[in-house]
Amino acid sequence: MDRWQQVLPETIKKRYELHNVNNAVEILSQAFPVEFTEIMSALTDFYLTIDDITRSGGNESTIPKKLSAALHPIGWEEVKITGDLLVKLHKRNPSSETEITIKDFIDGHNIDYVKNGVAVDMEWNSKDQTFDRDLFAFRTFYECGIISCGVIITRSEELNQVFDALGINIKKKYGASTTWIGKLLPRIQARRHGGCPLLIVGITPRVIADWKDS
Repeated sequence: MDRWQQVLPETIKKRYELHNVNNAVEILSQAFPVEFTEIMSALTDFYLTIDDITRSGGNESTIPKKLSAALHPIGWEEVKITGDLLVKLHKRNPSSETEITIKDFIDGHNIDYVKNGVAVDMEWNSKDQTFDRDLFAFRTFYECGIISCGVIITRSEELNQVFDALGINIKKKYGASTTWIGKLLPRIQARRHGGCPLLIVGITPRVIADWKDS
């Protein structure tokens, strides 16, 4: 067992597929102990039902709302970052300074839950291109010094066995290209997160309260 796994509660390790990118767990647990505890508690209490999975509603279904119900009341807020870029040109002979402002250099990057330098996002069912947007947002927040690390929660490949057992056609229900951990990890390997430390959490069948094999 890797050292970072020893920091995590046993319940979390049993219920989720986990990937520690750029020492996110170490940073979370040591630099942000309060936020780390809140995230671990939210993940421990988080559960799905078969009805949650079979019900329509996409990323606006009851599933993301369950996470919101756990995090919003304790100060985790959706945050959007925008900004202009001020560029200064310093000329030497003769000495002068010129300023150029690039409007909306940073524009419209949202993260669902942000608190004290930590960000959390959930992608249950969106187009997989959403991961590009999310990773760029985490990268921008990180490079601007707004966050030090983040957590992304999405579906594990293990859930496919549940979909098969329930007779759910994944492509028909969720689309041919949708958000799950297999679409996220290659993007991280390609460094689209810009080095931002990330804990990747994959939802497995063991999170489903009324699944017989959970």
